[in-house]
Amino acid sequence: MAYYRQVGEIPRKRHTQFRTPEGGLYAEELMGVEGFSADSALLYHRHLPTAIVNAETVEDVRGPLAANLPLKPRAFKTQDLTWSGDVDAVTGRRRLFGNPDVTIGFVTANAPSPLYRNAAGDELLYVQSGDGVVETIYGALPVGEGDYVVLPTSCTYRVVPRNPMNILVLEATGHIGPPKRYLSAKGQFLEHSPYCERDIRGPVEPLLVDGEDVEVLVRHRAGLTRFTYANHPFDVVGWDGCLYPWVFHIRDFEPITGRVHQPPPVHQTFEGPNFVVCSFMPRKVDYHPLAVPVPYNHANVDSDELMFYVGGNYEARKGSGIGVGSLSLHPSGCTHGPQPGAVEASLGADFFDETAVMVDTFRPLELGEAALAAEDPGYAWTWARRGPDQG
Repeated sequence: MAYYRQVGEIPRKRHTQFRTPEGGLYAEELMGVEGFSADSALLYHRHLPTAIVNAETVEDVRGPLAANLPLKPRAFKTQDLTWSGDVDAVTGRRRLFGNPDVTIGFVTANAPSPLYRNAAGDELLYVQSGDGVVETIYGALPVGEGDYVVLPTSCTYRVVPRNPMNILVLEATGHIGPPKRYLSAKGQFLEHSPYCERDIRGPVEPLLVDGEDVEVLVRHRAGLTRFTYANHPFDVVGWDGCLYPWVFHIRDFEPITGRVHQPPPVHQTFEGPNFVVCSFMPRKVDYHPLAVPVPYNHANVDSDELMFYVGGNYEARKGSGIGVGSLSLHPSGCTHGPQPGAVEASLGADFFDETAVMVDTFRPLELGEAALAAEDPGYAWTWARRGPDQG
């Protein structure tokens, strides 16, 4: 975020002496991206952030990915995925999809997670249901149903549910942020942006935790490592800058509408490396007297379209077995559009009560074990109303 924030105690000038009440020096840390040439934050630790006492390789148990073969539209029901016992939002997540740019997972978390630091890229969490706190090295972020949580690269955090949380997780290999077209050259949200700085929530006070020999799971480009830190990493008394975790609620996205059907880019909320994230919200729909409110048939020849249905009733998919918690995947190479009867049923409508999160990737998504476990095998044939075994 280019939006500057200051939390806790910091010295008047950066890179100058900043002493503890006992007279020692706080340890200054620059958390920055793109090699000192992009956003950063300065954090002030009670202990050395470099003090590790052990490092161990950790097996990556996410399992293999399978190509979308045969190529076809697919649907999945996260509500059919099951977990048992205590499940945390880091080690309990299951991989649905992936490609070289992003891994998309899902978890129903009911227990606090171990500390976790993602060094391979930013993470985006979408809280479908439940509530809790995301505790980070920058401070705590209360979150609940409908919240997006943006966690920058190398942000140490854990999720502490108050009530069981259903979370869609995007692990990027690069950075996630607002679309560039929404921002000025200096990083301020422009007037045509569907959300702005007032809608963003960041940490408001430090989160100080004492402890020794604290384990932190680090995901990096080569795999997973578990560091043991001599002191708890949540020891930051203050920080300032433009790189920090933040929360944006999907209800604060202001839909852009028109006289005729508007294309998906008007719903864009975030951009990442070779993918975008869009928010479809309850909204007034097309008001031309002859408008067709539901989407037209379209072939995204350069992207895979993944839709996560989180509220209301998605007009273009009525009667196709899609409900809250379902995902549909329409890959490049497949024309897709409204289900039979949806066009006629939408004529004259002036409002759609639907909430969905869409991820468009510009490299094909492959299928993880959780997707294969939760697939609706009949979805691809719902436009024809008969399947390959029915003649």
